[in-house]
Amino acid sequence: MQYSLDHDREDVALALDPRMPLAATSLEETGLELSFMLRLAAKCATEQDTVTPSHLAARMKLPKVLINLLIKELVKLALFEARGLAGEDVRSDIRYALSTKGLEYAHEASRQSQYIGPAPVSLDAFCRQIGLQSIHDERVTYARLVESLEGLVLSQSLVEKLGPAMNSGLSILLYGPPGNGKTSIAERTSRLFLQSIWVPYAIEVSGHVISFYDEAVHRPVEATEKPYPKVDQRWIECRRPVIKTGGELTLDLLDLTFSEGSTVYEAPMHLKASGGVFIIDDFGRQQVAPQALINRWIVPLERGYDFLTLHTGRKFKVPFDELVVFSTNIAPKDLSDEAGLRRLKYKIYVNNPSQDDYIRIFQSYADNVSVEVNHRDLELFYGRRYNCNLPASCYHPKYLLDFIESYCDFNAVPKIASLEMLERAWDGVFTLN
Repeated sequence: MQYSLDHDREDVALALDPRMPLAATSLEETGLELSFMLRLAAKCATEQDTVTPSHLAARMKLPKVLINLLIKELVKLALFEARGLAGEDVRSDIRYALSTKGLEYAHEASRQSQYIGPAPVSLDAFCRQIGLQSIHDERVTYARLVESLEGLVLSQSLVEKLGPAMNSGLSILLYGPPGNGKTSIAERTSRLFLQSIWVPYAIEVSGHVISFYDEAVHRPVEATEKPYPKVDQRWIECRRPVIKTGGELTLDLLDLTFSEGSTVYEAPMHLKASGGVFIIDDFGRQQVAPQALINRWIVPLERGYDFLTLHTGRKFKVPFDELVVFSTNIAPKDLSDEAGLRRLKYKIYVNNPSQDDYIRIFQSYADNVSVEVNHRDLELFYGRRYNCNLPASCYHPKYLLDFIESYCDFNAVPKIASLEMLERAWDGVFTLN
């Protein structure tokens, strides 16, 4: 059974955002098998004594008209029983409860999969949606890049290298001495991309459910009144995700995680980053060798897709559509062979700051912590402490000023970065032996 849409309103919605997933107009259009949806509806009905079509529609994120079709089938199979109206108004929803046979059916469905929640989207629908909202479609401008990097003191030449790399939506290797802002640059990508994307609650593959939406990494767009209400509620409009991992990354975390207890899969972090940014911080410090990680990503980085495997052994292809940023203190030649490094499209060296940049960073942070700077003393200190054997780092000013702020607060003296105070701070926070 199908019902028609208001095509005028549909045209308005598509003109507003052609990437918007529209609600299914028939059970077939959900992309799910009828038996799967019946089992999910029965499991949802176990959450309370009686349910209404409105309740199931909200729980499963499907149009009420399709829920009514599912209920009709469940009643026909003697799995649901009508229990009267939900209210005194004759137009109220009918309440339904699982029959004895229905309870057995729901329990059997739970043994197959304990997933209860929004109906998942099909793998085909997921792949199609990722293609519609590809990160390659969003153009990064120079003005937007500068705005996203606000608060960081970077050389003009570095900014000019970052622009094309960020705009590519491919892969970037940020490398260089520690403490010079590589991680901060990578994290600022959360400010760089302005478009929203649509993220599914879950994905269905061969009857198995893969949990996808993650409150820890996906940031929903604030609700606004939409001109067209027939958006597929199985999707959530979110900002492009920025997901960061570090030394804890292992090869296992790049595959599906299967829960034996719930028989539900969890999507790997790089899949959750689809349409956004995936940051591998401290690359080379993981327990697994960096060459092994790069080998794992050769196909995704080169061809734009990845393969995942169910515990049944079935492999399936998923899009790999994200900006991947590797950040490391290790020289590229020590990370991988030439074949592996070739897959990292942009390699950007983040150097130690010049004296002028160091002083700019120092003054900027001093303003934040209300420490007065004696510029003559700061220049004397710089000349005394930094040379070719000990280059300056971008993180040094913060450490020095944090010490000065704490010391002055404790001793109730004016907060002034004098030469004496700078030397005291140096001895207090840096160990060179």
